[in-house]
Amino acid sequence: QVQLIESGGGLVQAGGSLRLSCVASGRSFSTYGLGWFRQAPGKERESVAAISRNGGSTYYADSVKGRFTISRDNARNTVDLQMNSLKPEDTAVYYCAARTSYGASSVRTLPAEYPNWGQGTQVTVSS
Repeated sequence: QVQLIESGGGLVQAGGSLRLSCVASGRSFSTYGLGWFRQAPGKERESVAAISRNGGSTYYADSVKGRFTISRDNARNTVDLQMNSLKPEDTAVYYCAARTSYGASSVRTLPAEYPNWGQGTQVTVSS
């Protein structure tokens, strides 16, 4: 079991940037595929970005491509989400999630595929 704690959310104006961080406790961080998800009020949780166990494969939702970057540091047990050119529609609670991955380059995007979740951090983008 891995515990995940997110930080870095806040209020930012449209066009601004935020960097979300997620630190994991427990062992074997390098065996986890990782993802960032978000959930806006009244909407389903959706995948924003995901990264493989070895960091070599990534996924981005079309809505964030070119603006967001996911990265991981297996030595520090962290996964970050750099968010640039933020838009009001990016407003949501952002969650990091982890799944045991048996493929070094595998990425997954469905929330149901991730058994481990952080508590979430609020991101609000004002227009």
